[in-house]
Amino acid sequence: MSDPGLLDDDLSLAPEVPADENELILLSDPDMTVIELQAVTEALQAPRLSAGPRVEAFEAAFAAYVGRKYAVAVQSGTMGLLMCLKAYGIGAGDEVIASPYSFRETVHAVSLSGARPVFADIDYWAGTLQPEKAAARITDRTRAVIAGNTNGHPAPWTAFRDLATAHGLILLEDSTEAIGSRYKGRVVGAFGDCAVFDFSQPSALICGEGGMVVTDDIDIAVALRRYRAHRPDERGSVVVSMTAPFQAGMSDLAAALGTAQLGRIEEILERRHCVESLYLRYVQSFEGIKDPFIGPDVDEVNWFLYVVHLGTRFSKSSRDAIVEDLRVEKVESAAYSNPLHLQRHYMDLGYRRGDYLVTEKVSDRAISLPFHAHLSEDEIEFIVATMKDASVNVGAGSAIY
Repeated sequence: MSDPGLLDDDLSLAPEVPADENELILLSDPDMTVIELQAVTEALQAPRLSAGPRVEAFEAAFAAYVGRKYAVAVQSGTMGLLMCLKAYGIGAGDEVIASPYSFRETVHAVSLSGARPVFADIDYWAGTLQPEKAAARITDRTRAVIAGNTNGHPAPWTAFRDLATAHGLILLEDSTEAIGSRYKGRVVGAFGDCAVFDFSQPSALICGEGGMVVTDDIDIAVALRRYRAHRPDERGSVVVSMTAPFQAGMSDLAAALGTAQLGRIEEILERRHCVESLYLRYVQSFEGIKDPFIGPDVDEVNWFLYVVHLGTRFSKSSRDAIVEDLRVEKVESAAYSNPLHLQRHYMDLGYRRGDYLVTEKVSDRAISLPFHAHLSEDEIEFIVATMKDASVNVGAGSAIY
């Protein structure tokens, strides 16, 4: 691990420490440098801001980074997943198995496609969809499984590939919360028939709004591009015009920013690892919470947010009270996940509390803490100390084990 002094890199554009000591400690703060500013400035001076060469350059660079043949830039991770479902012909009457535990609600794309989302419970420690529980939800209407690298932790991809192959299902990889994590020597994004990324905050790679879909299937890549948008020179094509596009392209401004961030991605991830090591130092003194878990066959985890789990004596209301106490102390934090099956849209489909007990137990006690390269050690110490004090107000913690 590099020295935490990396956080003070001269290239960093971190804001100056405010004179007001009550300034909010942000949940997310993009890691930007003069390199990104220069890339965006050059893009602004170019004659094309939409569907220009920078989008294609970003796609090529990202495909190479993940090790896939094709990459298609889109407006968001949700839109990317929706386009994947459409490309595979998944819609009304079909079922798609997914996890109800996610901070970023990419799974909404299943409903938008007209298919029915069928939830399966998660692994208690990793927070990822559990293959055995997904298998139990397969019916003759199941067309695909969406497994996510939850909060940056890779799913058990070998088991999911075996499951998909055995049942003839499409395997979709939700990497909207992960970039740079590795499973069995391969970077995330390399495992699904398609994999979807998102580049909005609090991702490590940020380009404002945007996403990327990667695949090795040229037919799917072509379909994705047709669903994304039609180029001006394709307006007269009978074949292309058979597909109604979503107009979901990425601008050259976003692509320029994304390419610059991708060029610095190892530096960005290392700076976040330094923050992670500081958190771990202080979290270890607090027996009421556990540090993040890393499962077998996982070579590297790059966390989306620094998520801690309260002991089992804490309730959902206790968790919410701690988040509120942190807010009062000018620390931005959040419940990591409001389970999808307990949101109104999915309750209208018949889901209820108690359907997925592991998801509910983990969600009720998970808190996302500020996680970005601009955090100082003093701020991290203050955040954890504030959590300790807040926990006293709601009841004694116990180890989650």
